[in-house]
Amino acid sequence: MLSYLADYEHYFGPLRLLRYISVRTVLGALTALIIGFVIGPWLISRFRALKFGQHYDDDRTGDLAQRFDKKNTPTMGGLIIFISVFVSTVLWAEPNVWIFVALFVYTALTVAGWRDDYLKVVHRNRDGISSWEKIAWQSLATLVALGVLLWHPVSAEKVRELWVPFFKTAIIGQMPWWLLLVLIYLWIVGFSNAINLTDGLDGLAVGCTISVALVFGIMAYAAGNIRISDYLLISHVPGTGELTVLCGALIGACMAFLWYNSHPAEVFMGDTGSLALGGLIGVMAFMIHQPVTLVIVGGVFVMEALSVIMQVGWFKYTKRSTGVGQRIFLMAPIHHHFQKLGWPETKVVLRFWVLSLGFALAGLATLKIR
Repeated sequence: MLSYLADYEHYFGPLRLLRYISVRTVLGALTALIIGFVIGPWLISRFRALKFGQHYDDDRTGDLAQRFDKKNTPTMGGLIIFISVFVSTVLWAEPNVWIFVALFVYTALTVAGWRDDYLKVVHRNRDGISSWEKIAWQSLATLVALGVLLWHPVSAEKVRELWVPFFKTAIIGQMPWWLLLVLIYLWIVGFSNAINLTDGLDGLAVGCTISVALVFGIMAYAAGNIRISDYLLISHVPGTGELTVLCGALIGACMAFLWYNSHPAEVFMGDTGSLALGGLIGVMAFMIHQPVTLVIVGGVFVMEALSVIMQVGWFKYTKRSTGVGQRIFLMAPIHHHFQKLGWPETKVVLRFWVLSLGFALAGLATLKIR
């Protein structure tokens, strides 16, 4: 919205700076950071007053909750991130189909996550929304997003291309709609659930999200710039440079939230934040033709999801074959395994941040290996 002020540079020369994505990205990050710091304390106090705290009433999490003193900590903190990102992006990004789709997916999954948290903290329903309702929300967000991308003339052709790291050209130039639907659904739903699983320790999920957002901000800028994309031999997707502004806003919002979510957490993001952040990152990766790269950059999220899949799969297999279920990890997701080994929570979080930074750098390196 404010980017249009650049048209009045003849009245005030410095307004021409708003034509540059880099400038608006910095302004977007600062705006989101300020909004997060302003609304954070107010929302946290409201959550406490309304008793929107996390409850651990079952044996599955009770000992860890008591051991790490998380009972009754306010949740739904993902609203801090959402409001900061949404307002900042609307203010500083030039509206186009890529921004619209990203914000739609983010909003739709925020609503689903909020409903899940609301049922848990208000109605004391430990399971929240049913798995079918969650799948329905994720499916609706995916279908609408893909429908808009295939309908809009700017995105209709580009979105059908499938690019993978280390290749100079698209390995599939025109994906059929059904294959595109399957892939984008797997990425949106997969990373939505992966970040949801990662959000189990103070600052863990949001810290890893910052490194992922930083890398995809760089990749979105490169994809939207014809000179840089030609030099790096990656796909040029006109207009996706504006997603850099969104990524900047996401970094600023996550930094503000981390201020309150660092150990000991004053607020949890809950499903309101984790489900939506995963869907947002997943759809952005597809729009800038870096879906496979997200598997590398988001390595911590992948690792967390795989640990649960392996744990559940091995337990069911051994129970069927021997009658006694066996476990690979002491507890899944894998960050709880290290807690069970006696690692302090802060050590687990910091080491996973280090891993996330390493995965992020590895993902960036793929841009030059073609």
